[in-house]
Order: sequence, then structure tokens, then C-alpha cells
Amino acid sequence: MKSVDLETIRLFLHVLAATIWVGGQITLAALVPALRAAGTEVPKAAANAFNRVAWPAFAVLILTGVWNVVAADDHSAAFQHTLQLKYVLVLLSGVTAFLHARASSKTQMAVYGALTGLTALAATFVGIMLAG
Repeated sequence: MKSVDLETIRLFLHVLAATIWVGGQITLAALVPALRAAGTEVPKAAANAFNRVAWPAFAVLILTGVWNVVAADDHSAAFQHTLQLKYVLVLLSGVTAFLHARASSKTQMAVYGALTGLTALAATFVGIMLAG
């Protein structure tokens, strides 16, 4: 059996946080129609509950992401360009999630929610590119 080292813990925390941030968004989006049918306040209550775990997960993603970059031994131009793209996508995911949580209309909620999900998925994809 392989031993557990700091790299394993770092990657585990990063993947766990990404599972919560990205997977939670997908799950919550899929549940919204059923939540709406259960009552007008139910989707907001579910979103608030999700936010209590999602934002700490986002913080863990940022911290372990920085840790991943520090631990990386690839300093090529291609790696750096891909890393810059990841930074932009992560920033957009966080900003659009923040705006989504404070949206005042259904249109804003839909637009910011979609952008949050798309940028989170794109950041995950680009993250896999960096790991490869």
C-alpha cells in the first residue's frame, strides 16, 4: 500500500473542495424545479444552506490551488498560459457566484447562475489540463 504524504493530502483537499463547489452547483441546479414546487421560499433556503458549505469549499480551493502551483515543477510557457486561464476562470466563478447570490431579478439569477456553473466547469477542465 502506498503511504500517505503531503501531496496526497493536498490533492485530496483540492478535489474534495472542487466536488463541493462544482458538484454542488450542478446538483442544486438540477433540484431547483422540485424545490420551487415545494414552496416559493424553499429554493432560497436550499441556496443559503448550500452557501454555508460552498464558500468555505471555494476558500479551500483557492488555498490548495496556490499550494498546487507552489508544488508544481513545470515552469514552461504552456503551463503558465494555462495557469493564467485557470486563474481567470476561478475568479469569474467566484465573482459570478457572488453576484448570483445577490441577484434581485430572475433574469440576473439565471444569467449569473449559468455563468457560475460554466466557469466552474471550465476551471475544473483546465485544472485537469494542468495536472496532465
